[in-house]
Amino acid sequence: MGLSGQKTLVSNSAHNFNKRFYSGPRQFLDALRNFAEHADELSGLRRRGLVSRTFAERIMLAVTAVNGCRYCSYAHAKWALQSGIEAGELRGFLDGEIDHAPKKEVPALLFAQHYAESGDRPDPQMIEKLIKTYGPEKARDIMAYIRMITMGNLVGNTFDAFISRLRGAPAPDSRPVNELATLALLVFGTIPFSLAVMVKRLFKDRRR
Repeated sequence: MGLSGQKTLVSNSAHNFNKRFYSGPRQFLDALRNFAEHADELSGLRRRGLVSRTFAERIMLAVTAVNGCRYCSYAHAKWALQSGIEAGELRGFLDGEIDHAPKKEVPALLFAQHYAESGDRPDPQMIEKLIKTYGPEKARDIMAYIRMITMGNLVGNTFDAFISRLRGAPAPDSRPVNELATLALLVFGTIPFSLAVMVKRLFKDRRR
């Protein structure tokens, strides 16, 4: 599947809550649909081994630093240290700095930052540059990690957006009913969706 076939996730900027999140059920359903379309790419990441664990953590930290998900920052900081990333480099990543990353990984990390900053609508020339630098298969896996962490970031931020509303600092362009509906989908819809994807993959593997 082509790398340029990305669907746009919602970008929601607000005075009180200025992080991107899923402000309505439609945006979250679009994200789930996009996730399902790339399920095969995501499921084979570790098996293919084209992107090392430390490289993957750097990619996901680069995206998370832009999207500002505190839950993902905490989890991936721990996993990054376990993967061998030094504490000094980790602190830089959390601040959006990639100066201490291996030079061969810098183009992917710059792309990851660009992807997040563009609201998941990267410049086609940047995609072409990523493919030229790493080849189509490795670029595909880099994109898969970016997609995966982006969804995780926005899910975490969606919970925080509702918490911010309860504290009296809502996103002004988001409605409470939409946020509640989205949270309901997150809680009650994700597990059935995951099972459906697993069943689909199982039948696909049996047909091979």
